[in-house]
Amino acid sequence: MNQHRAAILGGNGFIGRYIVKRLAERGDVLTVGGRRAASAKFLKLKGDVGQVGLVNIRIDDEALLPAFVANNDAVVNLVGILHERKRGDFDRVHIELARKLADACRTSGVPRLLHMSALNAGVKAPSRYLRSKGEAEALVADSDLAWTIFQPSVIFGREDSFLNMFARLERFLPVMALARADARFQPVYVGDVADAFVHALDDDRTHRMRYPLCGPKVYTLRELVAYAGELTGYDRPIASLGPALSKLQARVLELLPGKLLSRDNLASMELDNVCDCDFPAVFGSNPTALEAVAPAYLTPAATRSRYSGLRAQGGR
Repeated sequence: MNQHRAAILGGNGFIGRYIVKRLAERGDVLTVGGRRAASAKFLKLKGDVGQVGLVNIRIDDEALLPAFVANNDAVVNLVGILHERKRGDFDRVHIELARKLADACRTSGVPRLLHMSALNAGVKAPSRYLRSKGEAEALVADSDLAWTIFQPSVIFGREDSFLNMFARLERFLPVMALARADARFQPVYVGDVADAFVHALDDDRTHRMRYPLCGPKVYTLRELVAYAGELTGYDRPIASLGPALSKLQARVLELLPGKLLSRDNLASMELDNVCDCDFPAVFGSNPTALEAVAPAYLTPAATRSRYSGLRAQGGR
């Protein structure tokens, strides 16, 4: 294992904190950048004094990006959005950032780029989200860098915005009305995704390779929502919406704060979010089952424990 100096863009987010923890624990020197990254001081505790630096950086700041990646031997791009606040955000956040980062790496002499994409990304995909991810992949793959692209299914873990979202909704709604309830997913554990990124840094076999990342089991959306309800104790009836009502629901929800669902999300679900291959053997591990992790953060006992911990932290 080599010690690395790595710049991690989006390292203060859900997936980033797991990658930062693993890299810091093994001794790598990290610069974590993103919106409000400097406020994520908990990341500094993952390593020794001075080992993890935090930098507030805007992805459209072309002047700062070269300075952010300079003096590193690898860059990790974890930045992505599921919803647009305004038209063109997917292009700006996914495509333009990928172009700027690849250019910054070349300018600063950084040879290695690890890029987070998405399962089903492609320039001919049915949604703007997946098409923008596909165009970003093409830009990275056309560069002369030693790149690795990761294409995960939906990612689960303690801080996820997927199972936790359904668990919250089931606490308040008497019935769960689901658009595309039969859409298929193969959720992958955030720790397994982080391990794949960390492993790839030291494995030349991963250079210029794309890796779909999925868990061991396929579920329908209905099954995932039912499982979240079973764990939380709020096992609500589930109503499957037809195509017309699904589009109407998405049209209404995308106008509300938080955007639980959009018409573009609905278009993404036209494709099964599942892998057509096993978890990549190059990473030397088997994927973690959803059932082995989700109870630790969704059951009532787990929720109470987490709340008590937050209260205790606030009292210190």
